[in-house]
Amino acid sequence: MHDDRALVEARLKRVLNERIRPALYPESVPLEVAAWVAPGEPVPVAEGLAARHTPVAVGDAWGAPWATTWFRVRGTVPAAWAGRTVEAVLDLGFDERMPGFQCEALVYLADGTPVKGLNPRNQWVRVGAPVRGGERVEWHLEAASNPVILGVPPFQPTALGDPETAGGEPQYRLARMDLAVFDTEVWELILDLEVLGELMAELPVDGPRRWEVLRAVGRALDVLDLQDVNGTAAAARRQLAGVLAAPAAASAHRISAVGHAHIDSAWLWPLRETVRKVARTTANMTALLADEPEFVYTMSQAQQYAWIKEHRPEVYAKVKQAVAEGRFVPAGGMWVESDTNMPGSEAMARQFVYGKRFFLEEFGVENDEAWLPDTFGFAAGLPQIIKAAGSKWLLTQKISWSQVNSFPHHTFRWEGIDGTRIFTHFPPVDTYNCQLSGAELAHAARNFKEKGTARHSLAPTGWGDGGGGTTREMVAKARRLKNLDGSPTVHWEKPGDFFARAAAEYPDAPVWVGELYLELHRGTLTSQARTKRGNRRSEHLLREAELWSATAAVTTGFRYPYPELERLWKTVLLHQFHDILPGSSIAWVHREAERAYAAVAAESEELIGAALTALAGAGDRRLVANSAPHARSGVAAGAIAPPVGEGAPVTAGPRPGGGFVLQHDLLRIEVDERGLVVSAYDVTAGREAVAPGTAANLLQIHPDFPNMWDAWDVDAFYREVVTDLTEADEVALVAATADVATVRVVRRFGGSRAVQTLTLARGHRRLDVDTEVDWHETEKFLKAAFPLDLHAERYAAETQFGHLYRPTHTNTSWEAAKFEACAHRFVHAAEPDWGVALVNDATYGHDVTRTVREGGTEGERGTTTTIRLSLLRAPRFPDPETDQGTHHFRYALVPGATLGDAVREGHRINLPERPVTGSGAVAPLVSVDDAAVVVTAVKLADDRSGDLVVRLHEARGGRARPTLTCGFTLVEAVATDLLERPVEDGPALERQGDAVRMALRPFQIVTLRLRRTAEDRSVG
Repeated sequence: MHDDRALVEARLKRVLNERIRPALYPESVPLEVAAWVAPGEPVPVAEGLAARHTPVAVGDAWGAPWATTWFRVRGTVPAAWAGRTVEAVLDLGFDERMPGFQCEALVYLADGTPVKGLNPRNQWVRVGAPVRGGERVEWHLEAASNPVILGVPPFQPTALGDPETAGGEPQYRLARMDLAVFDTEVWELILDLEVLGELMAELPVDGPRRWEVLRAVGRALDVLDLQDVNGTAAAARRQLAGVLAAPAAASAHRISAVGHAHIDSAWLWPLRETVRKVARTTANMTALLADEPEFVYTMSQAQQYAWIKEHRPEVYAKVKQAVAEGRFVPAGGMWVESDTNMPGSEAMARQFVYGKRFFLEEFGVENDEAWLPDTFGFAAGLPQIIKAAGSKWLLTQKISWSQVNSFPHHTFRWEGIDGTRIFTHFPPVDTYNCQLSGAELAHAARNFKEKGTARHSLAPTGWGDGGGGTTREMVAKARRLKNLDGSPTVHWEKPGDFFARAAAEYPDAPVWVGELYLELHRGTLTSQARTKRGNRRSEHLLREAELWSATAAVTTGFRYPYPELERLWKTVLLHQFHDILPGSSIAWVHREAERAYAAVAAESEELIGAALTALAGAGDRRLVANSAPHARSGVAAGAIAPPVGEGAPVTAGPRPGGGFVLQHDLLRIEVDERGLVVSAYDVTAGREAVAPGTAANLLQIHPDFPNMWDAWDVDAFYREVVTDLTEADEVALVAATADVATVRVVRRFGGSRAVQTLTLARGHRRLDVDTEVDWHETEKFLKAAFPLDLHAERYAAETQFGHLYRPTHTNTSWEAAKFEACAHRFVHAAEPDWGVALVNDATYGHDVTRTVREGGTEGERGTTTTIRLSLLRAPRFPDPETDQGTHHFRYALVPGATLGDAVREGHRINLPERPVTGSGAVAPLVSVDDAAVVVTAVKLADDRSGDLVVRLHEARGGRARPTLTCGFTLVEAVATDLLERPVEDGPALERQGDAVRMALRPFQIVTLRLRRTAEDRSVG
C-alpha cells in the first residue's frame, strides 16, 4: 500500500479547523449588549448589577488597563430552536493562545447568582439542553480588562504593571455576543478527531496501531459532507467508534488526572485581582463538577478559599458543598503556595499551621500532601516541617525546569537535614497546566524515570492563572483516554488517593538527600530588595511580639493579642507567595507589599511596646530586653535586665599608608585609604581572616541581562565581567569611644551612591557593616565580596531549623549549577579548628567560590574562599523600575566563628536589643541550658487554653540533651505537632519539677505544650 500518511494527517488538520470547528454553532442571533465602567477599583456585585448601562456593540473597544466593565447581555431564544441545545457565546476579545494573562469575566444572573467564569478557552454559557424556544435570557458580566504584561515577544519592559503608569487606552474589542445553537454531535466529533489525531502523531510510524487510526480517520473524513457537517457528523463518528473502543495494553502507563488551576496569588496582576480570578475559576469548576460525575477538582492555598469566603460568599457556598461531596478537594495544607527557600523557620511552620487549620475548621479535611507545583526550589529543612505538620507527601513539577541537569527521579523519598523522609512525586507530564493532549500523555509515559518499578503518575489538568481551570473538552478527552490502545490510561483521582496508590506500589523508592535546587530563577533570591527586607523584619518582629506578649500574659495578666497576631502572621505568609517574596511580580504588587510590611511593623511594634511596658513596670531604671535565643550583654534570652559591660575598650587610630585601625582584645580591623577592609585579625586565635593581597567588604558590580525571565534569572555568564568599586569620596573616622569605633565610607558609581559605616563594638568578635545604597542602575548586579584565607571544600548556609552544606568547588555539573544559592541569617566557612561567619539582616542570595594562591612567599600561598552577598539587581521586567531608590542592609564579618557562633550572631543582628525603662528585671518565661538548642517560638496556644507553646530545635547538627526550665508552675509537658496536637513519636520528656529534660537528634524540631495551673491559665 502506498504511504499516504502525510496526506491524511494534513487533510485532518485542515478539515477540522476550517469545516468541523466552525460547524459547532450552526445558527446564531446577536444579543443586546450594554455596558457600565466602574470608577476606580472593583465595586460590590449589587452596585454593578444596578448601574445604568449604555448600549455598546460588537467591535467596540473597551477596557482601560486594570478597569472593570459591567456588561449586560439580553436576548430571546428563537422559537424555531425549540428542542435544541442553546448557548450564549460571549467573546470579550480573547486571544485563545493565552488562556490567562488577559481579560476575564464572571457571569451573574440578574439576581446576583454567579454562573461561571469567561476565559479564552471557556466562552460559553449554557441556556438549555433542550430549550423550549422563546425564553428571555439576561446575564451580567463583571469583566476585568487586565492588560497583557507577558506579551509577544515576552519580557519586554512595560508600564502596564501599575495603574499609576498604565494609561487609559482600551485594551480589547468585543468580538462576539450571540445566542447560538450548540451541535452536540459536532462537538463530540471534534473531540474524537482531536484525541485520535494527537494519539496518531505519537505512535510509531512502523506500528500497526498508527495505521489503524489513520485509516479510520480517513474513512470518517470520506463520509463527512463538508457542505453539511452537522448532518453527517454522526456518520463520521461511527467510522471512528472501533479505534476508540480498542483497549489499552496491560503495560500502559497509568495517569491520575486531577482537575487543577494553578492560580498565582499575585504575579502579573495585583492581589485584588487574584480574588476575582479565584472566584471565576471556582464558579467554573463547581459548574463542571455538577455536569461531570467522574470529574475531580483540587485547589490549594487556604488564603484563596478565605478570599472567596469573604468577597464572594455565594461562590464559596458552592465550593463548600462540592468539598462536602468529596469532589472539590482542598490540597496542600498551606496558607499559600509559598517560596520555600527564603521564609524563616517559624514562617515556614506557620504556612502549614494556618493552612491546615483553615481546612480542618472549614471543611473537616486533613491534608496529607504538600502541593507546590510552581515553587522555585525546595529548602533542605522542608521534609521535617511537612512531617511535623502531620503530612507525609509532596508534589511539585518545577524541578523539571532546571537548565543543566535532569533530575534522576519522578517518584522518590526526599530526605531533609534531620533525616526525615517524605514520599515525593514530580509529574513526568512536565506541566501543571496539562490539557490531556496526546503529546503531553506520550511525553509523560516516555519521560517517567521509574519505568519497570512503578507505573503511576499524576497530571494536574486545567488552565491556570485565570485561564478558567479544567474545561469540558478536557473531561471529554479523559473519557476517551480512560482505556485507549496506544495511550496511557487516564482516570480522575484525588491527590491523596494517587499518593496512597503510588506509595504502596513503590515502597522502596530511591532517596534524594538535601535541597531540591532549581537550576533556574536564581535571581529571585535578590530581586525586589525591599520586599525581602520587609519579610525578614516582619518575621523577627512577630517573634518578639509573641514572646513578650506571652511573657506578659503569664506573669502580669496582660491580654494576649490572639486576633492581632493571627492577622499579622497571615499578612506575612501571604506575601511569601512564590511570586511576591521572590520579587517576580509587577510594580503594583511590590508597592502594595511595601505598604503591607510597614503596617505589620507598626502594629507589631505597638504590641511589643505594650507588652514590654506591662513587664517592666513603672520606673526609670535603664534596662535591656533581649528577644534573641542566646544571652548577650549579661541579659538572658527572653529576659529584661540591666546590661552588663563586656570586654576591653575599643581603640581607633590612623593606619600607616592611610585609613584606620580599629582594635580591642578580640579583633583588629584595618580599613585602608580606599575604605576597604584589608585585615580582620582574630587576636585570640592569632589568625588573619582576609586573604593576602585582597580586600573585604568590596562592592562589586556586574552587568545583568539574562537570556530570559529578567526578574527571575541570573545566568552564569554575568560573572565574566566585573567592576570593583574601590574609589571613595570619603573615608572618615566618625566615632571613637571606649565602647565603639566607626569608619564611614562614601562611594559613587554610575548614577548611584553607597554610604557604609564599619563598626567595631566592645565585647563583640565581629565587624558590623551598615550599608545604604541609593540605587539608580539598570540591568546591573551589586555584590559585597569577602575573600577569606580559608581552605574550605564546603560551607554551611542557614536554612529552616538548621543549616546545609554546599561545596565550594565545581567538580560536577550539579555543583557548577549552584553558582547562586540561598542562605538565611548566616554563611559559615571553616577549617577544622577555625572559621569565619558572614551574617546579615536582609539578604538571601549569595555565592561562594574558591581559588588557590600560587607563587609568592609561603605566607602568601594557600586557598582563598570568597563569600559574596547579593545586594541588588535592576531587571526591567515585569517591573521596569525594580529596586530604584534607597536601600538599607546590615551584615557583619565574624572571624574565629564556630557554627554555634554563626547561629548566635545571625540571631543577634536580626533581633537587636531593645532599651526599656522600668522598675526592675524580668526573668525569662522559659530558658534552655544548652547553647546548641535554639528556641524559635514562645507563644500561647492557639486554642486559647492558656497553655504555653515553645518550639525549639538543635541548631548545630549534633546531639543535644537540653533541659527547658519554666518560669511558672508547670503542671504537664506534652510534645505536639506544629498544630499543637499531641504526638506519639515525639521525644521522651523527663519532667523534673518545673523543668523538662529531653534528648534531641541533629536538627530535630520539638514543639512543647506546657500546661499551667488553672489559676495561672485564667490570668493570661
